[in-house]
Amino acid sequence: MENAKESANEPVRQYRIGQLDDFIVRIGRTITVKGVELAVFRTSDDRIFALENKNAHRKGGPLAEGIVSGHDLYDPLYDWKINLETGKVYAPDSGQIQTYPVTVEGAEVEISLPV
Repeated sequence: MENAKESANEPVRQYRIGQLDDFIVRIGRTITVKGVELAVFRTSDDRIFALENKNAHRKGGPLAEGIVSGHDLYDPLYDWKINLETGKVYAPDSGQIQTYPVTVEGAEVEISLPV
């Protein structure tokens, strides 16, 4: 399902990425949409978050293998803590991961990406 929408004056398009039950609670899943590799997480309160599947650490690495606790992601590779809502890396480390808006309508999960 693809719907063009405008967000903050930037055109975006929504893409269906699955059903809510396709996402296991607190387990990351890698999904590629239009060439963008995403790490998608379902939290214990049934919210879905999508981030670029690349750690902001200078050595990079995938985020989908991280550990979810509440609305935070722990990257065991670098011992970093990342906020799933904002993509911001907690101090004493620093960095920013690109996040993408996700909507759940009924059981359908959609992500918005820039056109």
